Amino acid sequence: MNAEAENQYREFVAGQLQPLLHTAYLLCGHWQTAEDLVQTTFVQLYRAWPRASSWIEPRAYARRVLTNTYLSARRRRWRAEDPVADPLADHPVPAPDGTAGVADREWQRQLLRQLPPGQRAVLVLRYWEDFDVAETARLLGISTGTVKSQAAAGLAALRQTLTGQPRPEQELETQA
Repeated sequence: MNAEAENQYREFVAGQLQPLLHTAYLLCGHWQTAEDLVQTTFVQLYRAWPRASSWIEPRAYARRVLTNTYLSARRRRWRAEDPVADPLADHPVPAPDGTAGVADREWQRQLLRQLPPGQRAVLVLRYWEDFDVAETARLLGISTGTVKSQAAAGLAALRQTLTGQPRPEQELETQA
């Protein structure tokens, strides 16, 4: 890779590290695994970077690699550890602006971690990354109908889980 392409790659990585890390965390629910996913994504992206000039949107390619890496790792059952268990779950991630709402966001992440990987990937891309159905289907390499059914099933599962379950603010009010 020439020096100019190397510099472009480094700038891209610097600009996309945090957004991809947050997306990876939403997908897998574990910070160390999210870091591994992002690192694997950047390695694969580095290998393909010389062709980047022909890409319309390198960020979309990186998200697709990230999502495919996550789904592929979930398919492999060779790991003895539970990839969904988060040893840092008791330590909520602070809000970027330092405001309240950390408990609510962590509660939402916990609910999301209960979903199967395919549904979680669809919901993260559709509602966190704000992609439309066609773009989500393209990124995941599935049909638009599958995106719609996975999204509907994921949302239905979340609704069922939420039925009767108090939100973090409500728990605090009842404890006071």
